[in-house]
Amino acid sequence: METFARPSVGAGAKTLPAVWYISPNVFAQEEERIFRSQWLCVGREESLPRAGDFFTVERAGESLIVTRDAGGTVHAFYNVCRHRGTRLCSEASGHFTGSIQCPYHAWTYALDGELKAARNMAEVSGFERAEYPLKEAAVALWEGFIFINLHVILSLSKDDTESFERDFAPLIGRFSRWNLANLQTARSISYELACNWKLVFLNYSECYHCPLVHPQLDKLSPSDSGHNDLSEGAFLGGYSELRERGTSLTTSGRSSREPLGSVGGDDLDRVYYYTIFPSLLLSLHPDYAMVHYCKPLAADRTEVTCAWLFDPGAMAKPDFDPADVVEFWDLTNRQDWHVNELTQQGLNSRAYSPGPYSNAEGLLSAFDRHYLAIVGA
Repeated sequence: METFARPSVGAGAKTLPAVWYISPNVFAQEEERIFRSQWLCVGREESLPRAGDFFTVERAGESLIVTRDAGGTVHAFYNVCRHRGTRLCSEASGHFTGSIQCPYHAWTYALDGELKAARNMAEVSGFERAEYPLKEAAVALWEGFIFINLHVILSLSKDDTESFERDFAPLIGRFSRWNLANLQTARSISYELACNWKLVFLNYSECYHCPLVHPQLDKLSPSDSGHNDLSEGAFLGGYSELRERGTSLTTSGRSSREPLGSVGGDDLDRVYYYTIFPSLLLSLHPDYAMVHYCKPLAADRTEVTCAWLFDPGAMAKPDFDPADVVEFWDLTNRQDWHVNELTQQGLNSRAYSPGPYSNAEGLLSAFDRHYLAIVGA
C-alpha cells in the first residue's frame, strides 16, 4: 500500500557547490558514471510499430539505432559497422527493408544484428561471419517506454545484462491504473536549455516556486498540497491536489476527456509527478500523461523533449484536440526553463555559495544524496 507524507528536509541540508553544475570535468565524470552505466529512457515502443522501423539516438557520446526485429524484439545497436567502424545510419528515423547495410562496403546485417553478408570476405582465412554481429546496448521495456543501458555491450554473449526488474522494482506495477503502456503520443516539443541537466530535475521536484513562476498552474493546483510516496533513491515524487473537483491542468481548467485506464476516486483530483533518474520526468494526470525526456549536452546545456500521451480511443475521435494541454504546459515549461537558466547564470558567479533548502524542497536534498552516491563523491 502506498503511503504519502508531506515534504520535509533534514537540518542543515544545503544546495550543492557550484562545481557540480558548471564544471566540464564533472560533466565528463557524469557521462562515465551515470549516463554510460544507468538505465536511460530513449522513447516509446509506439515509435516502432513494425519490424524494421527505427530511430537513432545520441547518448553519452554514442550513437545507437533503436529498431524492432522480425520477431518483435527491440534492439539498441551501436551505430558502428563491424568492418571499419563506419556509421551505419545517418537518418533520425525510418524503416529498414529487412536488413541494415553499411554505406561504405555493404556489410549487411539482419534486423537482429547478425552479420548476413560481407563482400569479398569468404576467401579470408579464419573469417567467421558469426563472430561479427552488431554490438548492442541492453534494452528494457517498461510501461511502453524503451530504456537502454550503455554499460552492457552485447555481442557474442548476452549473459552480462543488468537486471532492470531489480533496479526498477519500486516502479514495477505502480502506475498500472493509468494504462501507460497503451497510451500514444499526440504532440511533442523539444527545447534546448542553457542550464545543467540537474537543475531541470530539481526544479521539477518542488513547487516552492510555483506561486511566483506559474500563476496559471497555482490557480488550479495549490503549491503546498504536495505529498510524496517515493522520497529516497533513484525515483522521487508523489502527488499534488487540484483545487476543485473535476478540474484539469489545461488552459480552461476543464477537460471533456474520459479518465485514463482505471483511474478513479481520489486520483481524479490529483496529479502525480515523478523523477526517474537520470533521464525521465513523468507526470500522471487523470486524463493524460506528460513526459519529459532529458538529454544532457554539456555542463551548461540540456535538451528536453516534452511529450503528451493520451488514450488511443480519445485520439481517434474526430473532435480530439490536445491544444488545451499542450499550450498550458508549453507555457509552464518555458517559465521553468527561464528560471533554470537564471540559476545557471548565478551558479557561475564567485558570489554563489550553497544555500539552505526549505521544507518544501525535501526531494531536492534526496536527489543530491542519490546523485553524489552514484558519482562517488
